[in-house]
Formats: sequence, C-alpha cells, structure tokens
Amino acid sequence: MCKVKGWGVRNINRFRARGSARLGDIVKRGKVVTLLRQGFGAPSRYDFSIRFKHSLFFAIRILMKQVIVTGANGFVGSNLCKELLDAGYKVRALHRKSSNIETLKDLDVELVEGDITNIKDLQKAFEGCEVVYHIAALFRQAKHPDSVYWDINHKGVKNVFEVAIEKGVKKVIHCSTVGVHSHIPNPPANEDEEYRPGDIYQETKCAGEKLALEYFRSGKIQGSVIRPAMIWGPGDERTLKLYKGIGTNKFPLIGTGKTHLHWILVTDLARSFRLASEKEVPNGEVFIISGRESISMRRLYDEIADCFGVKAPRFAIPALPIQIIGTIVEAICIPFGIEPPIYRRRVDFFTKTRWFDSSKAKSLLGFEPKYNFTDEVSLIADWYKEKGWV
Repeated sequence: MCKVKGWGVRNINRFRARGSARLGDIVKRGKVVTLLRQGFGAPSRYDFSIRFKHSLFFAIRILMKQVIVTGANGFVGSNLCKELLDAGYKVRALHRKSSNIETLKDLDVELVEGDITNIKDLQKAFEGCEVVYHIAALFRQAKHPDSVYWDINHKGVKNVFEVAIEKGVKKVIHCSTVGVHSHIPNPPANEDEEYRPGDIYQETKCAGEKLALEYFRSGKIQGSVIRPAMIWGPGDERTLKLYKGIGTNKFPLIGTGKTHLHWILVTDLARSFRLASEKEVPNGEVFIISGRESISMRRLYDEIADCFGVKAPRFAIPALPIQIIGTIVEAICIPFGIEPPIYRRRVDFFTKTRWFDSSKAKSLLGFEPKYNFTDEVSLIADWYKEKGWV
C-alpha cells in the first residue's frame, strides 16, 4: 500500500463508493481527473501524481471487470444490467434462446444465449467473468409441473456454482426471496427468521438458497445471498392489473385489508446486488432488501387510488372463497398446460403478512432505499400513465 500523504484504504473506499457509480459515463467523456478530484478531495502538491496514478488504476480496474447476469432479460435482471453498466462494468447478459430480449436491446451488454440447466452453456458464458449475479429463476406459473421448478430453482443453482468454481469466478451474488419465510407471524422478520416456504416456488427457492449457502460456507467460492422483498417498479407488468383495477374501480379488496406488505423498488434492489459484490463482507452473508416501510393492504389501495383521482373500494370480499375457487381452477387447468386465470398462490398475496427488517443491509452494505412508499407508488403509476397502460 502506498504510504504517501493522503492515500490509504480509506481513500480507496471513498473512490469506489463515490466514483464508481458515475465511472463509465465520466471516463467515456474524458473527465477522469474530475472524477478523481470528487473521489479524493483536492490533491496536495506532494501527492497528486501518485494519487492520480493509483486512482486511474482503480478506475481502469473497475471498467475492465467482466461480470455476468443470469436471467438478464427479466424485470430484475435488466435493471441490474443497467445498474452495472452505469457503474462502469462490462456486462454479459445470459438469456434463453426463446426469451424476449426487448428489455436489453438498448443496453450496451454482450448478449449470450444459454440456459442454467445446461452445463455447457454456463461454461461458455462464465468464461473470463469475475462476478456472477444469479437472478434466473422460475417464478409463479401454475401451468408448470413441480419438477420444472426443481430443475431451475434448485438444480440450476448447483450448475451455476459448479461452473463458477470451475471457471475461477471470484464471487457469486445469489438472488433468493423473502418468500422462503412465507407468512411472518411476528413481524418484522430479519435474516434469522426460520424457513417456512408455503408453495412450490418458495420451496424450491428455499432449497436453492440453502445450496448456495453450502457452497459459500465450504470456502470454495465467495459471495452473498440477497433476499428481496416484494419487487415492483416502472416496467413491472405483474402489478399492472392491480393498478389498472384500482384506478378504474374494478378491483375489490380481498380479505381484511389489515395484512401487511413490504415492497422494494427494482432499481434499489439492483443497487443492492452491486453493493453486495463490491463491499468486503463475511462470506456467505444473507441480506434482506426491503423498502423504507411496511404498509397495510388498505393503505396500498388508498395510495394507488389517489394517483388516479378515485376513491379506493371500501367493500371487501372474504379471501377463503376465492382461495377455494383458485384451488379448483388450478386442478382443472394445470393438467392441460393452461395458465389458470386465478390460483390460490395469487390469492395468498392478500392474506399473508410480509414485514421485514433490512438494517443489516444498511449496516454492512450501506444500502438505503431512495424513495418513500408514497413516492414509489406515484413513480410506478406515472410510468403506466406515460405508456398508456392505464
């Protein structure tokens, strides 16, 4: 370590923390010196040249770091690609051949076709990468048999880690879910909350997380597990029905309205993945990533309704009959490979409490959500309006 006045680990960390987020844009514009001044403060006449050389070294090092995102075309994956590009990384985007890659078409990423269930695909994709962000997963799609969930959410994790170790990857940041806890009986829950998965998606994601932690704790590879809260943000098609239904007074409240929910804005989540790969934290740490506050279902309806200048529905439908209907519809549709219009796991959204404590991420990663809940709701509503979706 250089011992010239004003240089040391603290300054390196300041550079990484304050400079890396703008590095790609600034270097491309030839403003490296400006960045370095911002990262370190005004240089003294004794140490400017040495500090500049070392600063430039770290700038180039970040710019040259090759990383890969699995499931890159998805909602989370594409936002993570944007976050990494803005930070100056070289990003490789892994997607299946059959996937819609519209979300990646305007991004300066290296597109790679492949499937996490195929070892050879991963061996090719991971070549030369320093960090793997494993986002790919099978979410709630009732038309798929349980075996497909296990192939992707569990065996796929094994493939990712085995190939990452084989290819000399330095870190894997594994995306899990707070769904491994399902309903939270005594909120808020932190990372020590017991596992209690409630459906096949949560069961297989839980198994995948446990497998990831085994690899980390074996010492074969470094990394962390991220458990996102309920993810939303501009571009999210899954919450469109909710916004559209409430905004047009066609979406009744299901259940008591007292159930608590905890969201995380997708851009904040993307930043947490980057921080987890950049910060020096103990190997195998688990981080719950959630927004500033948990809110009731009733408040969610009220906030969305307010964005569209309407009143939220006061009438509530009991959840149990809808759950029974969902179970019956699933039983009819799944054998024929048809996606059910309603199924029980979707109804659980209205009945299970999700309320989390993400103070660990704040302490170790320096993570804090950018917006409050009301602003997040408005941000999403404005995006839907701008696109003409609502």
